[in-house]
Amino acid sequence: MIRKIATAAVYVEDQQKAKTFWTEKVGFELVREMSMGPGGSWLEVAPKGAETALVIYPRTMMKNWQELKPSLVFECADIDATYQAMKANGVHFEAEPNKMQWGTFAIFHDEDGHSFVLRG
Repeated sequence: MIRKIATAAVYVEDQQKAKTFWTEKVGFELVREMSMGPGGSWLEVAPKGAETALVIYPRTMMKNWQELKPSLVFECADIDATYQAMKANGVHFEAEPNKMQWGTFAIFHDEDGHSFVLRG
């Protein structure tokens, strides 16, 4: 029986630039970084204590990367504080958190233009 999602992949142009974005701007931790040869590394980042990690995968090693778009939602205990901290770190958001009857959401973008959602 499956008990958890281990990883979700995001395909990027520059792994080191993406690692900086996720660790320094978003506040994730580096979980694993192992060479896969001259084309790139197996690079995982995650929130502290999380069971699921993002694999920051080099586009050059995935022929159909253009067809593989991430659709990820990150849960926050305090979306307003998370939004403010990430924004102060230079993360681009489409708008301020939007309060709806089923939760509060804010959409942000990484350095490669991928969209992600914060949910509070």
